[in-house]
Amino acid sequence: MTTFPAWVIREGERTNVAALEDIELSALDDLPVTLRVGYSGLNYKDALALGGRPGVIRRFPLIAGIDLVGEVVESRDERWQAGDVVTLDGAGLGEDRHGGLAGMARVGGDDLIAVPDAFTPAQAAAIGTAGFTAALSALALERHGLRPGDGPVLVTGASGGVGSIAISLLSRAGHEVVAATGRVEQMRERLTELGASDLVDRADLEDKGRPLGRQRWAAVVDGAGGQILASALSTLRADGAAAAYGLAASTDLPTSVLPFILRGVSLLGINSVHVTPERRRQAWELLARDLDPAVLDSLTRTVDLADARDAAAELLAGRGTGRTVVRIPS
Repeated sequence: MTTFPAWVIREGERTNVAALEDIELSALDDLPVTLRVGYSGLNYKDALALGGRPGVIRRFPLIAGIDLVGEVVESRDERWQAGDVVTLDGAGLGEDRHGGLAGMARVGGDDLIAVPDAFTPAQAAAIGTAGFTAALSALALERHGLRPGDGPVLVTGASGGVGSIAISLLSRAGHEVVAATGRVEQMRERLTELGASDLVDRADLEDKGRPLGRQRWAAVVDGAGGQILASALSTLRADGAAAAYGLAASTDLPTSVLPFILRGVSLLGINSVHVTPERRRQAWELLARDLDPAVLDSLTRTVDLADARDAAAELLAGRGTGRTVVRIPS
C-alpha cells in the first residue's frame, strides 16, 4: 500500500488541528489525474489552515495546500499523460478538495496547466496562487482598458507575494507603479528593484478621508480591503479601476457611491479559486512572458514539508515577505 506524508487538518472543539501524517493513497478522492507532488506554496489561506483557524477548510479531515506542482504518474484524462509536469492553483484545493501539502495528489484535469518552459517546477510553485492572482489582476485591468502611460498604478500589500509579483508584471508591461507598504524604508530598495517607481506609506491610506479625494491613480491592485481600498477608490482617476483580490486589512468597505457615480470608477473582483480554463491559460501565458525568473528567485525562500507549519506561523505573525515554497520529499 502506497503511503505518503501530508499535512492533515482535523476538526477540533475550539480550533482545528494540523498534523503531519502518513496517508494511504486510497484516502484521496477518486479523481482522474494522480500526481507525485514535488512542490507546494505557502499562502495566507494555507497559514490559516495550518494555524488551526476556521473559515478555510470546508470538509474534515482535509489535506491542506491550495497550490501544487507535480508530475503525472497516472491519468484517465486523455489530455494528460504520465510524465507531464503540471501546476494547479486554487480550484478548491486545500478548501474542499485534498490539497498540495502532501507527497501525492489526485485532481481533475480541467484546471491543470503544463508548467511553462520559462520556469522550473520550483519556480512554478513560487508563482503559485500569489503570482496567478497577480496575473489575473493585471489581465482584468487590461480588459478594463488600462494601457501604459495612463498614469500611476497603486499596488497595496506590496511586500507580499501577490503585490511583489504584480509590481514586476505591471512595470515590465510599461506601467508606472507605486507601491504601498507599512515598511517604506526597509522595503525601498527591494520594491524599487522589482519595478516600483515610488513608494507610499500604508498609513497614508488607513486614515478616513473625504469620499472623493485628489485624483491620483489610473488603477489599483489591492489585497487589503477595508479603509485602504476605500481610500484608493476615492483617489482613483476618472474611469479608473481597482482590482481587489484580498482582505488582509478588513472585509469591510467603508466607502460611498460617489467614486462610482461621479468619476465612473470600477471595482473588479479577482477570484483565483474558480477560474475558467481559458483564463488560467491566459494568466500563465502572461507570467511566462513578463515575469523574470531571476526576479522570482529573489522573492523566494524554500522550506521542507516538515517545517511548513512553522513557516505558516511566521506568515500569520506578519513576518512573511515574498514567496515561500514547500519542498515535498520524494
